[in-house]
Amino acid sequence: MKRIFELFHRELRGVHQAALLLALATIGSNLLGLVRDRFLASTFGAGSTLDMYYAAFRIPDLLYAVSLFFAASTAIIPVLYEKLNDDDRDAKLLMNGLFTVFLLVMSGILFCAFLLTPYIVRFMLPGFDGASIAEVTRLSRILLLSPLLLGLSNLVSSVIQSYKRFFIYALSPICYNLGIIVGVVFFAPRFGLVGLVWGVVLGAFAHFLIQMPSLYALGFMPKIVFRFPRDISYILKLSLPRTLGLAANQLTFIAATSVASLVGAGSIAVFNLSYNLQSIPLAVIGLSYSVAAFPTMAELIVRNEKKVFFEHLTAAARHIVFWTLPMSVLFIVLRAQIVRSILGAGRFDWGDTRLTAASLALFSLGIVAQSSSLLFIRAFYAVGKTKIPVLLAVLSSVVTIGASLVFVRVLQSSGEAARVFSELLRVPEVPRLAVLGLPLAFALGSIIQVVLLASSFGRVEEEFRNHGIMRSAWDIVVSSFLLGLVSYHALSVFDKLFDTNHSLGIFLQGFCAGLVGIACASIFLYVRKNQEFLDVWQVAHQRFWRSAAPIPEPDHLP
Repeated sequence: MKRIFELFHRELRGVHQAALLLALATIGSNLLGLVRDRFLASTFGAGSTLDMYYAAFRIPDLLYAVSLFFAASTAIIPVLYEKLNDDDRDAKLLMNGLFTVFLLVMSGILFCAFLLTPYIVRFMLPGFDGASIAEVTRLSRILLLSPLLLGLSNLVSSVIQSYKRFFIYALSPICYNLGIIVGVVFFAPRFGLVGLVWGVVLGAFAHFLIQMPSLYALGFMPKIVFRFPRDISYILKLSLPRTLGLAANQLTFIAATSVASLVGAGSIAVFNLSYNLQSIPLAVIGLSYSVAAFPTMAELIVRNEKKVFFEHLTAAARHIVFWTLPMSVLFIVLRAQIVRSILGAGRFDWGDTRLTAASLALFSLGIVAQSSSLLFIRAFYAVGKTKIPVLLAVLSSVVTIGASLVFVRVLQSSGEAARVFSELLRVPEVPRLAVLGLPLAFALGSIIQVVLLASSFGRVEEEFRNHGIMRSAWDIVVSSFLLGLVSYHALSVFDKLFDTNHSLGIFLQGFCAGLVGIACASIFLYVRKNQEFLDVWQVAHQRFWRSAAPIPEPDHLP
């Protein structure tokens, strides 16, 4: 028991070490998320019921983005580091002030949102009938509790991340998904969709509550105060661009939901289920590395150690590409096996599977870009350049929304375009086929955003140009191509060995084909003595909770 308690409060200083821990916890959280989605898909299918459930998240998710104006860890952590280096009392006063401001302002915003929800929902969902709009309104109002709880949790996690207590921070998303699963399994059978959303609220409360013991151990119990340090206005100034960027992203999802509501019943469900699947590598790799790297990068900037800062940034970026590019290829090649194995049960039929698999393949085109963007955004924040990421996020959102309208319209009106998509992605020409324009637009917007982020960072921080992230990209590209080619041909081999008329056979076919592809790609990287592969091999042989996995030394960097 003592060892477990120590593990909860252990400080992790190595970026790869912390990233590995976060990745493992994220895998656990995402596995629970897959269980959640399987329950949802099998119970309701990709139809109007799930459309209403996912549509109900749009307003609360937008308000959660707004809440980060007061609770963005990317803005709080650098300031908190400076306070901790001087005096703990100033740090506690700062956090109490933020806690008070957050509660007062967000309570007012959520009250106004509660009153305006019916009008917003009616405008947001032009393809829904009156009964569906009334149901989405009811669900959205319950979910308004979620941004309040998650915003408080973000404030708490800022302190915990500043002390590099990543273990307890990593448990929060797991608790969140457990709450949702409780809603699916126990509340939904009795209360329907209302039970589902109360499970979400339960998960948000668990997300907040699990971190409180660690906060107490660090001496940072939140209190309502009416003495506000001047640093709060500075944090709000830093947070504003990030909040605008996240709000722009949520507005993009609102636009996608609005367009999908016009395509046909089940389109919103297909879009969200496939997005959740592609978010797994994004969360496991992109978010883990960026979250783990940010406190160290912020600390290095405070110490004016820019050379080491760029080494950390470069190493993290290269490892993100190293992991996400092969995973993207696997998701494209094994899309049908992935979707059918995870979601293919109950009312989620083969037609739903094929359409969701095609959507997943298109989303996967942007996984590398999305993951890398998370790191570059935090790098901009670490060096105090907060306006550039938000401008690029807004630009990316505009491109995505515009492309969504164009792509969906083309697929609806052009029989030739629909036929090409149908043949290329092996999906039947059905009315809902037009929904595939949405993930394609999202992938395009993500790629444009990361290209602009990387090039802009190189202009702002000229030293970054000397740390070329993509110098070893050739190995990763070739190994990913080899991985996809071998896995694709292996599918036909294992199709003869397993009964693919059942879920177990489909899973084994995809698993074995992917395993053969991974083995071939790993042999190639080992022969090439790829630095990222050797780094991962070294970390895998260490007990990460006892010894830090080192960042590659400057001589080993490309």
